[in-house]
Amino acid sequence: MLKVRMARAGAKKKPYYHIVVADSRNARDGSFIEKVGSYNPMLPREHADRVKLNGERIMHWVKNGAQLSDRVAIFVGKAGLAPMPAQKNNPQKSKPKAKAVERAKEKAARDEKAAEAPAVVEAPAAEAPAAEAPAAEAPAADAPAAE
Repeated sequence: MLKVRMARAGAKKKPYYHIVVADSRNARDGSFIEKVGSYNPMLPREHADRVKLNGERIMHWVKNGAQLSDRVAIFVGKAGLAPMPAQKNNPQKSKPKAKAVERAKEKAARDEKAAEAPAVVEAPAAEAPAAEAPAAEAPAADAPAAE
């Protein structure tokens, strides 16, 4: 099966992609049939040379059965050569897995226990100093009266 996809070129940390028509079984950067465009992600989005496409050749290959990769389909859609692909949204994929849900429940239970335990311990401790304070003031009040 033929695909219109990107083949990476450029140096380390400086990517540059050729948009090529290749057999889907070939390696990403392996042999290809025809180069039909380029993509330079290092350029700003508004720059004219960021994505270059040979629309005529791309449409020729698509009519002959080549399939567009997801990223190339977006480029072709933005260029107006074909309709934009539907936005992919998989809310199931972003949900936490079973272990994460279990850990969250355990943490919530621990936090709840920790919140309850100090409240019970702090209440008598808060009352005790308040009870002692008037007792300490009472002898001081008696002392001036005795003089």
